Amino acid sequence: MIGKEIIESEPISGAEVKKVLEEFSEENELNYEQNLTLNHLARFKRYSAEDSQEIIEKLQDEFGLRPKVAVHIADLVPKDLADMRLIFAKEPGKTEKEDMEKILEFLEQYDVEE
Repeated sequence: MIGKEIIESEPISGAEVKKVLEEFSEENELNYEQNLTLNHLARFKRYSAEDSQEIIEKLQDEFGLRPKVAVHIADLVPKDLADMRLIFAKEPGKTEKEDMEKILEFLEQYDVEE
């Protein structure tokens, strides 16, 4: 796009995107891409926007995860070690099984929205 420049890029969770689009749609009409995004986000189980933000912050602070990985975990709602291994597959360095189990135990505190 001519004349447009990305100033800052920060990963945000799908729950936050859904919340923003729902609020925006109350006063404005969504375009095609926004409608597709909202419909896609409504299909999957996920944490609430508030829980997602708290999970992301704690994953970064307590477990030392990169923001992108923390957002993936909050979005994908992993249920077992197989899911966790897929999330960490492309991460540099090896994440120990014990660390993944601790993350899964931590996630059990939060309710998943249908």
